[in-house]
Amino acid sequence: MDLHSRIERRIAHGQQDAIRLSHLLHANPEVAWEEVRASTWVAGRLDDLGYEVTSGVCDLPTAFRARIGTGPLHIGICAEYDALPGLGHACGHNIIAASAVAAAAALAPVVDDAGLTVSILGTPAEEGGGGKILMLERGAFAGIHAAMMVHPGPVDVAEADPFAVAHLNVKFHGKAAHAAAYPEHGINAADAFTVSQVAIGLLRQQLPHSTRVHGILTNGGEAPNAIPESTEGRWYVRASTLDELLDIEPRVLRCFEAGALATGCELEIEPESAPYSEFLNDPDLVAAYRRNSVAIGRRYADPGPASRMNRASTDMGNVSRVLPAIHPYIGIDSLPAVNHQQEFAAHCISPAADNAVLDAAAAMAFTAVDLALDTGISTRLTS
Repeated sequence: MDLHSRIERRIAHGQQDAIRLSHLLHANPEVAWEEVRASTWVAGRLDDLGYEVTSGVCDLPTAFRARIGTGPLHIGICAEYDALPGLGHACGHNIIAASAVAAAAALAPVVDDAGLTVSILGTPAEEGGGGKILMLERGAFAGIHAAMMVHPGPVDVAEADPFAVAHLNVKFHGKAAHAAAYPEHGINAADAFTVSQVAIGLLRQQLPHSTRVHGILTNGGEAPNAIPESTEGRWYVRASTLDELLDIEPRVLRCFEAGALATGCELEIEPESAPYSEFLNDPDLVAAYRRNSVAIGRRYADPGPASRMNRASTDMGNVSRVLPAIHPYIGIDSLPAVNHQQEFAAHCISPAADNAVLDAAAAMAFTAVDLALDTGISTRLTS
């Protein structure tokens, strides 16, 4: 029996376990850096499969690394499992983690015959925390020749094309006062945000179409009859590349400086993580994944609004700048619901989503084996 057939049988044998894990994660969402149960469940399943599991790697309590095999080609599969604040698994990271485990289960019996070493990396805090960037800097990807993961979306898209992004925590510090009796004694931190947002709105007309600037106010004051003493918000600045981001971000920061200058507030800006990079798709990996996903029945639609999820920023982009990588999207038939909506969260445990878990696992496992068996590609990746 060839390796693809063995993988198919293993996927079919473990399909209920994979779907149960996906649903378990979905029912117990945990936000960035707080994925205690999720990382334990995912790592525990890999331990049951015979992987050598190390938890808390890189001084990150909810990160782990699980390894099996001793082959010359070392493939890394990333498992994300953080949820969105207030939206649960509205980006489908339960599917990402479950498909990584299902791929791990399928690859475990064939690594020796394929000449593979496989590492599953539990990567926390993709939603703004940059977990992969910290893991990359701290050596978690050392020795891995190529990395992959599959992300859910409305439709299948083979190539990631994300924005580079800077995540900013913005605070204004003013002075409280009674808003009716002593307004002249106050310094209004809410007004500072209003001025900043107006400035950003006007700036957008002069920004390239390849950029995005958006954010929320997380603290706007305490009471309507008190001048707000402090306000806080989270803002994202996106651009097509890190170089473009380097040019655009200072212009956005000046808008916040304008708010501080106009109101007399003090301004404090802190990055929530290192900037996320654009993605560099490895052509051989993309071709292998696309071929295998089509062979199991996935279909790639013409580019359109439903395919835009491939533009979503990801810290996997930073990984792609260091080693060959792919980050395809797998469709879960969610339209008109799209990522980061409650309706999309509901679709992430639908029959189509369950099928996506299994298809993503099979496509990744097939791709890993194909890379190892292709002498030209494996030589390039390991040299």
